[in-house]
Amino acid sequence: MATNRIIPPRPEQLAPKEVQPPDPEVKEQERTKRLEKTVRAGAIAQVVIAPVVILAVCYVAKMVLVTLLISLLLAFMLEPVVTWLERIRAPRSVGSLLAILLLLGIAWAGSYFFYNRAVNFMQELPRYSQKFRDTASHLRQKTNQVEKATENILPKDAKQKNVVPVSVQDSGGTGMITKHLAMMTEIAAMIGFIPFLVYFMLSWQEHARTKTVQLFRPEHRTTAYVTLGQISLMMRSFINGNFIIGVFMGAVSVVVFGLLHLQYFYFIGFISGFLSLVPYLGVILAILPPLGAGIGSLSLTGIIIVCVTVLGLHVFAMNVLYPKVIGKRLQLNPLVVTISLLVWGWIWGAMGLILAVPMMGAIKIICDHVDSLRPIGAWMGE
Repeated sequence: MATNRIIPPRPEQLAPKEVQPPDPEVKEQERTKRLEKTVRAGAIAQVVIAPVVILAVCYVAKMVLVTLLISLLLAFMLEPVVTWLERIRAPRSVGSLLAILLLLGIAWAGSYFFYNRAVNFMQELPRYSQKFRDTASHLRQKTNQVEKATENILPKDAKQKNVVPVSVQDSGGTGMITKHLAMMTEIAAMIGFIPFLVYFMLSWQEHARTKTVQLFRPEHRTTAYVTLGQISLMMRSFINGNFIIGVFMGAVSVVVFGLLHLQYFYFIGFISGFLSLVPYLGVILAILPPLGAGIGSLSLTGIIIVCVTVLGLHVFAMNVLYPKVIGKRLQLNPLVVTISLLVWGWIWGAMGLILAVPMMGAIKIICDHVDSLRPIGAWMGE
């Protein structure tokens, strides 16, 4: 009978196996790769989340940010007045106060003038009521003719089958009134804050610029100072250029509307000229005032002349005057301008259309002076 034989292990089999220590270079490479992946994931998350958070804050704090930006634009507009007063030995605080009083005086005179013109226009509006009725009657006759033609084509039973019941409900007029009152209260509060903000922005300009630069590290302060200087130059160029172009288009419009014998052509022309400065929508906005004033008095030829004048001035200003006067400081490509108008118009409404271009110009200047953001600045440029 066979027996199982136990073979003892060899001495080398009983000896413990030596464990090779990991290579430090390989371990360091793996750690570096994991760190790079983490940093890349964090950067992608920041790129996606940061714009969403910024836009949300801009939407929630709309009134505050719009008030600050309008005050900043007005401060840039009044800065030449304060500088001139400083040259004649007036303290900057006194010059800032006089500039604010000048601004308020111009605003009061303008509102008084336009109020009187609006009252006169409303008083003369009944003169055109008969022409409104004639036009409405003509349109009603055309509608009746189309309806009779439809009755002759469609069978009576088919018309009765397509009848859809309509229910009339309360539109919530009380809620709308409350909403409008709240909006008017916010606008009044914003207008009340603007003079004070403009005054302090003018009187504390050097202090604000110096302290803003000191917020950065010493090695970045020169770049911050240059960036703020270029933003200031861009804003002044933008405001002065728009004012010059608006005055030119307003003067030409006044002459053309005067030759057409429009009512109140001397201020409708300037309104149309400055409304034409709004990018893309300017043509539509600029045509409305002269057409509204010419209801009942303009012939078809006059309407065509008004439309051609407004369109021609807008095209000439945007393609010839705008690049020469403002293009040196504000170098944004049309795609960025269109996207900015869409986004800021959606967030801030009409004020967003006004503030979109200078804001994007300031953002481009900042991107041009930050190494990590220069590709974005190059993409925004022409």
